[in-house]
Formats: sequence, structure tokens, C-alpha cells
Amino acid sequence: MAVAASFAAQAEVRVTEAWVRGTVPAQTVTGAFMTITSTEDAKIVKVASPIAKRAELHQSQMTGGVNHMHDVDAIALPAGKPVKLEAGGYHLMLMDVARPLKVGDTVQITFTVEGKGGKRSEVKVDAPVKPIDTR
Repeated sequence: MAVAASFAAQAEVRVTEAWVRGTVPAQTVTGAFMTITSTEDAKIVKVASPIAKRAELHQSQMTGGVNHMHDVDAIALPAGKPVKLEAGGYHLMLMDVARPLKVGDTVQITFTVEGKGGKRSEVKVDAPVKPIDTR
């Protein structure tokens, strides 16, 4: 589902191709992926979802042939440049998920985006759940 939100006088943040990886029984962690574009320089500073006790911004990086994943404080959104949140790069982690997520479910995700001058806006996304093996 494509979503757009405006903040500051003219900036617009668009989210496209959003999806959440499905889970198996007893799995309480999953990832969320999408493409985000802002019309002005901005950054994602927070993420939340009612389905998860914690939601975090993460980045995966190859170091010495080993993939390492760690949380980050923010994800930059350069003006006019799509930023892909995908496996192997920046992405969202949903932790302590309340119930298994299956194909056909929808997960609400709320981003806090900070623009020029520290102005903040919330961007809400309804992301469909896709099969576990989707890449």
C-alpha cells in the first residue's frame, strides 16, 4: 500500500512496496521492508507497531565475510532519492510479536520522520504479510 504524509510546509514522505515477512508458530521476531522517498532531506528517527512490543531500525553489513545486523538511531532520507529497506541493508525489525503473522494479515507500522528544523511527522503504513521465503 502506498502512503504519503506531509510535514513542514512542503515535504512529503512516500512509502511504497511495504511488506512484512510472515512467521511460523512460536517465532516472535520478523522483518519489515519497503521503499521510502522524501521530497526534502529528512530522516526516520523512530518506528512502532501495535503488533510488536518493540520495533527497531536496523542495518545489516558484511564484515570479514560475516553478515552483522545492528540497530541504528536513524535512517537518512535524502531529498528525492528512494531509500530501500531490504534484507541485507537497512530494514525494520519487529520484536516480541504478539501473534503469528500469516499471509493475508496486515501490519500497521508508524514511522516518526524528522525534517528540517527538527519538525517531526508520523507516517502510517499498512503492510501486507508475505510468505516467509519472500526476498
